Amino acid sequence: MKAAVFKEIGQPLSVETVEDPTPEPGELVMEVAYCGICGTDLHATREGLTTACCGRILGHEFVGTVAEVGKHADGGWQVGDRICALPFIACGNCRACASGQFFQCLNKKVSGVDDQGGFAEYVTTGSRETLRIPDNLDLESAALVEPLAVGLHAVRVAELKAGSRVMIMGAGPIGLTVALWARFFGARDIVVSELTETRAGLARKMGATQVIKPDVSAGGDRLLEQFSDLTGTAPDIIFECVGAPGLLQQCIEIAPYGGKIVPVGVCEKPDSIMPFLGLIKELSVQFAIAYTKDDFETSIAMLAEKRIDVTPMITDIVGLDDLPGVFEALRTPDHQCKVLTKIQ
Repeated sequence: MKAAVFKEIGQPLSVETVEDPTPEPGELVMEVAYCGICGTDLHATREGLTTACCGRILGHEFVGTVAEVGKHADGGWQVGDRICALPFIACGNCRACASGQFFQCLNKKVSGVDDQGGFAEYVTTGSRETLRIPDNLDLESAALVEPLAVGLHAVRVAELKAGSRVMIMGAGPIGLTVALWARFFGARDIVVSELTETRAGLARKMGATQVIKPDVSAGGDRLLEQFSDLTGTAPDIIFECVGAPGLLQQCIEIAPYGGKIVPVGVCEKPDSIMPFLGLIKELSVQFAIAYTKDDFETSIAMLAEKRIDVTPMITDIVGLDDLPGVFEALRTPDHQCKVLTKIQ
């Protein structure tokens, strides 16, 4: 099969012909239709905590059809079934697996990390972790189920309620999906802080009631002032969706007494905070990572019922041969938000 392979740090992905995957007894092989490019894919190709192994096929936001069914695969799968999957192949025997929380399984394989990913014509998925795509949902939209599930999971762990006042730092794909779900669950104010005008415009389409441009030199006090000018008060919940050092401290400065902070952005560098300020405010900090199977199921259902719309996020669709150049361009993005690789 054809695949885009990570060779080494500092080099573009290489489109090569590699061996087709073979399913283990409890696995499926998916013929990939689309695979989205995620920020964590970019992180995996540079030096850091999540650097991928040389020779790895990246990509974990995939959707397509069943091409082959493993001998003991659960679910009654048939070749040609339209599917997406959580990018984990878990053990199936632990408490986390029993509750659909596959990310918490200590014996899982992660697609694009421990196992080959979806920037390829075919990828293996776990039969338990695979979900059907309804016939009325196009595969292009279904390719965004994974980032949608990230945003939904963040909003759920925040225990966001109707009438909440929300600040979202960053209008990348995850910040946008958080805004979308915050609107879905009835947040009163959804203020997105974003530097670039292109993504600020997307935030307005994806659920933001207001967008502010942060003054990076002014810190949290200025952001709080901007939020208060728009809403008359401080935010109940702050979602940090950038993952840059210093932003968690800004959240602590912005949050009111009893407020909640939900870090969602991936920060790979050491950071420092002033705990005393959070202490005297009695703040709650709830980190959010990945998703459950139900987050995927809910995202699929809401897309199929047209109760949410992710199409504004899709700014580019490229072929596998063009992926290496586009991937490099995303290190310093211009207009791009969610870029899909069309495999088939």
